Amino acid sequence: MKAFIDKHRDVHGVEPICRVMQIAPSTYWLHAARRAQPALRPARAQRDDTLIEHIERMWRDNMQVYGARKVWRQLQREGITVARCTVERLMRRQDLRGVVRGKVVRTTVADTTGSLPSDKVKRQFRAERPNQLWLSDFTYVATWQGFVYVAFVIDVFARRIVGWRASSSMRTDFVLDALEQALYERRPTEEDRLVHHSDRGSQGAFNRSSQHRVVRQILGSRSASRLGSSSPKFCAACCSGCSPQSEALARSTETGLCLSGSTDEAGR
Repeated sequence: MKAFIDKHRDVHGVEPICRVMQIAPSTYWLHAARRAQPALRPARAQRDDTLIEHIERMWRDNMQVYGARKVWRQLQREGITVARCTVERLMRRQDLRGVVRGKVVRTTVADTTGSLPSDKVKRQFRAERPNQLWLSDFTYVATWQGFVYVAFVIDVFARRIVGWRASSSMRTDFVLDALEQALYERRPTEEDRLVHHSDRGSQGAFNRSSQHRVVRQILGSRSASRLGSSSPKFCAACCSGCSPQSEALARSTETGLCLSGSTDEAGR
């Protein structure tokens, strides 16, 4: 907002722009004064500049592998008193990350050989009735025995998980099993014109068997966003009321959330 005013102030003036944007002109003038005289900036902002120099120095001196915890401990050893959350905030602002041990898990793998459905949702995740729009995705939960992958299907209108399945591998079968469970649970008809939306991962392809071709015929149409799109994931997490990881963990302890169905042997 301040950058926009700086760009157009010579043409339209500060006060008219502030009137249209419904902000006080004094707010902009205070920003301009602090930019011209850094000594007028708040004490926190001035201290952040000093801490950023120390944080970047430690991060570079340690081969750029230190995360917020190790940088914070090094600051304590050098006698610089600072909260750990402050270090995390400043490293996030400067886009500084430490090296994370372990294998990076990719849950969305594009299938470049198959045909890709068009995006019929266009990021408009709203429904006026049940069985109008379903979102599907799957995620992983780290356990002591390895990763557990959880696939789920959500009815956008009801904000309820209508199908889910857990497995120890990212195979297409367990993703389709979650969809089949949702179809058995809701039993949509052709009049519903159901749209099933997901990202463009290869696990959602309906090319496994004649049974899955029947599933494809039941659905009104399929929709897919771009590879790795965060919109279906974010909307799915909002509709379920919490993150998919929390849903799976809560179900594993049998707390009885809004999930319906059962897991396979591999996911127990």
